[in-house]
Amino acid sequence: MFGLSGVGRSHRGRAANRLTVLVSIAAFVVPLSGCGAVTAGESDTVRVYTGRHYDLEQAFEDFSEETGISVEFLSGSDAELRERIAAEGEDTQADVYMTVDAGNLWKAEQDGLLTPLDSARLEEGVPEGLRDPEGHWYGLSMRARTVMYNPDEVDPGEFSAEDTYAQLAESAWKGRLCMRNSTNSYTQSLVASLIDNHGERRAREIVGGWVDNDVEIINNDVRILENVDAGTCDVAITNHYYLARLLADDGDLSVRPFWANQDGRGTHVNISGAGVLAEADHPELGRELIEWLATTGQNSFVDGNHEYPVNPEVDPEPIIAEFGEFDYEPIEAEAYGSLNSRAVRLMNEVGYE
Repeated sequence: MFGLSGVGRSHRGRAANRLTVLVSIAAFVVPLSGCGAVTAGESDTVRVYTGRHYDLEQAFEDFSEETGISVEFLSGSDAELRERIAAEGEDTQADVYMTVDAGNLWKAEQDGLLTPLDSARLEEGVPEGLRDPEGHWYGLSMRARTVMYNPDEVDPGEFSAEDTYAQLAESAWKGRLCMRNSTNSYTQSLVASLIDNHGERRAREIVGGWVDNDVEIINNDVRILENVDAGTCDVAITNHYYLARLLADDGDLSVRPFWANQDGRGTHVNISGAGVLAEADHPELGRELIEWLATTGQNSFVDGNHEYPVNPEVDPEPIIAEFGEFDYEPIEAEAYGSLNSRAVRLMNEVGYE
């Protein structure tokens, strides 16, 4: 189980340019320019530009089977797809923009790319802290970026429960840290949240402290966790679901999560989320897809990647349910988006690679 910090709700715990078309449970690939060749009626098709490229097929197949609406989706990075939508303007072929970062959803809303939805199902299914107050976008799954440690090398009592991320800048952790590279969006959002919460001067001290502690930078969360397991580093910061993936294959892995900041603002989280485009040809189908993903289809959408459901009525899958309860820091989409460039500059200036 895990609790929700700052949102007034409790939650029961438990790339490339191609278009994949799912019609009911059949899947095939066509180029984006070949949309006219799709066999399903165009009026029965919802099109998604998505930065979330993993574990979509099952959810979209389930949605198609249940509703009779086919789904076409184009995968790419959040920023690239947002720029594509802006360039296409009223000629965009997409109905829905889906991302893996709240900051990109905020930027899409700020750029006027999204239309607000009036949906009782979404207001009921997605807590206030995980959606845009005006309904332009909604969270669909949640990932926690927290501290991971090797229990053979670290007593969890060594961690500060008030400000765990900042504590890793202390000299006691010198030579013991592994972290993700600065170009990774997860790292950028974490540092943006540090700037938002602590101010730029203190955030610079924290990130500079990680560098002074000879942090080993690795460009893959799975490799980071494998290094923790091997004892190459004692402590790391990764997304929770990478640990769940590894535990699914090896239950004896010597890595445990420590929920950061439980006596403070809560663990840093981000979301996969979506909104309907202002220039969508089929906004009603886009709304229906997002509603389904946030309610009936939550398990189809989140379980395969071990993400947390946003819907408080849906239990997480068993592996992450075993991680226990935690409070999370409220999503600050505006901070993740507006402070991104400052976070990148700060990391560059202190030598965080």
